[in-house]
Amino acid sequence: MSSSSNLDVMLAGGGAAFIVDLIVYPLDTLKTRQQSRDFIKTFADPSTKTKLPSRQLFQGLYQGLGIVVVATLPAAGTFFTTYEAAKSFIGRHGVPLGLPQPLVHSAASAIAECASCLVLTPSEVIKQNAQMLQQCSGSSRRSASLQALKQLGGAGAGRKLLSGYTALVARNLPFTAIQFPIFEFIRARIWGQRSGLPRSGAGFDTRQKENLFETGVITGTSAGLAGSFAAVITTPMDVVKTRMMLSAGSDLDVKQGAHDRVVAQHDVSRYNTRSGLAIAREVISERGISGLFRGAALRAVWTAVGSGLYLGTYEVAKVWLARRKGHDIDDKSFL
Repeated sequence: MSSSSNLDVMLAGGGAAFIVDLIVYPLDTLKTRQQSRDFIKTFADPSTKTKLPSRQLFQGLYQGLGIVVVATLPAAGTFFTTYEAAKSFIGRHGVPLGLPQPLVHSAASAIAECASCLVLTPSEVIKQNAQMLQQCSGSSRRSASLQALKQLGGAGAGRKLLSGYTALVARNLPFTAIQFPIFEFIRARIWGQRSGLPRSGAGFDTRQKENLFETGVITGTSAGLAGSFAAVITTPMDVVKTRMMLSAGSDLDVKQGAHDRVVAQHDVSRYNTRSGLAIAREVISERGISGLFRGAALRAVWTAVGSGLYLGTYEVAKVWLARRKGHDIDDKSFL
């Protein structure tokens, strides 16, 4: 691991994640609603023949943010700490054997994602069900996260809160495996061109310490480009994940199309999960292959903005924290 302490890594990663969540969260809510099974039934304006979105689509865009705030620090800290340790270990043992650097980054990010998803899945299930809640005008403004958690409670609550873990991993593993090698390559090339350094970008830590703004811009731009590309490629897995997580709340006969999503009282003890493949087939039967790419544009935009701000802010925070303590930045490692 680099000279930054685990605490520094968690503070930088968690702080960056929280800032980004506040900025791009409305786009994430719109994407979740667009990918839901009853998007048109719930959010289309019945007064228009073209089924344009109603005002309901743009209400409550920050619903579910509370649980995201709670989960941000442990999830981000788990990812970055695991990524640092895995990349250091694999690089130390794999590079001497001829393992290419992009494979080191991909393997490390994959291991970190599996660990992070265990922490993230329950909050994702609560968040996405909270994003679908419809608040009646004039009703008391209760926490959407607590309402969603209440709906997910009861028999089988543990299984419901972990529903979609495999789909989340199936989305995030290829996403990070695609994004991080491309990100590292683009960032190293930009630093190399600006600093007159070798193509590998080795030695750019000196420039990082000299100019935090430049560090943030270059890191953010590289992460945004790589992230938007990876987001489009992995949208089908994201659609399946969204359907699986929403089904955890709707399986108890929760009527997603109805305001207030009333839970029926019969047969509430049963909860049956469906495989990601079954849900993918259902989406294709409903909307064709294009249904698997529903929300791809929104996801690409918010991922470009989110990844750019997230990793850019993280790297600036990490360099700043290391500078305060008089540490050197490891020039062989992004994280």
